Amino acid sequence: MNRAYYSETIVNFLDQSPNEILGTLSNNSEFSDEVTQKEAWKVEIRILQNILQKHNGSIYFEYAIPRMGKRIDVLLIIKSVIFIHY
Repeated sequence: MNRAYYSETIVNFLDQSPNEILGTLSNNSEFSDEVTQKEAWKVEIRILQNILQKHNGSIYFEYAIPRMGKRIDVLLIIKSVIFIHY
């Protein structure tokens, strides 16, 4: 089971176009994609692609938290640090 709608290394995330990432998010979404959700993803992608230029690690969008029934908007793992945007 894939717990995230989108998961990738930061290096690969930076190499992809926002439309490619948005397409993956939309394809893996379990819900109907509202315009507001797509716009929020676009903003998150743009911001993260700007600030992550000098970092290595992993990125996950819409990560499901097991047993809680909730999702983390963005999960970043850089070195031994976990960043969560909830």
